[in-house]
Amino acid sequence: MAQFSEFHDYIVHDVFSGIPGVTSRKMFSDSGIYKDGVFFAIISDGELYFRTDEKSRPEFKKYGSEPFSYPRAGKTAVLKNYWRVPEEIIEDRERIFEWVEAAVRAAENVKKKKGKK
Repeated sequence: MAQFSEFHDYIVHDVFSGIPGVTSRKMFSDSGIYKDGVFFAIISDGELYFRTDEKSRPEFKKYGSEPFSYPRAGKTAVLKNYWRVPEEIIEDRERIFEWVEAAVRAAENVKKKKGKK
């Protein structure tokens, strides 16, 4: 069975406790978070990152958030569509639900666009 961090357990079992359909899977040394099978978030090094799009990204920027990055082949790789969720949002039960829905919509829109190609 995969070992998850305390932060992972806090996010999945506490913060997301009222959101139906949320699951997680081990992903390299990180965790992928899904809602009803839609991959919408990453947990890495004690941080939570949500899928963003042009509509939701300004809200992340407003909080001074940054995109997900990790070391790769001696350089820093950046996933420009996954941004760190501000602590204020994680701790706000109403707003976190809204942000989860926006992240899921962003992920679903990508799937729809890929399906049209």
